[in-house]
Amino acid sequence: MGRQRDSILCYQKLEDNISFIQRKGMEEFEKQQKTREQLLRAMLKEFNEGRSKTLYCIAATVLDIGELESVLEEARKKSYGLDLKEKSEIMHSLLNEIANKKNYLLKLRK
Repeated sequence: MGRQRDSILCYQKLEDNISFIQRKGMEEFEKQQKTREQLLRAMLKEFNEGRSKTLYCIAATVLDIGELESVLEEARKKSYGLDLKEKSEIMHSLLNEIANKKNYLLKLRK
């Protein structure tokens, strides 16, 4: 059973990650994590108004890579020419929309 509470790390995908490593190996898992890191860096660089780091880190951990790529692309399109606060609001909205549909929790469980 997965952890029921988080500290500074999000454990929501722990069991999925272990299963992925068992099926596909550590090298493939590391590649996937590098992709997640790149997507997170882009989100932080382009959409962090100074208060979104935790949300974006959890989203990069919990959402599928395809979902992250889609959200980033859509946020870029919808926020073109807007200020950083407005860009951040769009990113939050898109992330929360997916989270609600997929029953993801985009906050640390305390």
